Amino acid sequence: MARTVLERPTVLSADTLKNEKVENTAGENLGNIEDYMIDLESGRIAYCVLSFGGFLGMGDKLFAIPWQSMRLDTERRRFVLDVPKDRLKNAPGFDKDHWPGTGREFEAEVYRYYNVRPYWE
Repeated sequence: MARTVLERPTVLSADTLKNEKVENTAGENLGNIEDYMIDLESGRIAYCVLSFGGFLGMGDKLFAIPWQSMRLDTERRRFVLDVPKDRLKNAPGFDKDHWPGTGREFEAEVYRYYNVRPYWE
């Protein structure tokens, strides 16, 4: 009997990926994808917004995560972020009522924190 290999999709709707679970490589739950921020000039995902902590949406802290830091695990329907939970707790973040500005300064800080080369360079 031949084994069926799941084909990795090349495109998905943002709605399909919203609220997806995020774990680190140790299998620890890091939260859920809240949103995606699109760079209107390039059409690329600048970063995804990860919701972490809180209870029933109250007290959640939001984190900007560089898209290049995320890996989609289609078999387990989750994203994998190779970051220890303690490091995420200290990452640049914001709350749902105070989103960061739209300038590159915040994005540059986020990309430096995750040691990822910014896509705009």
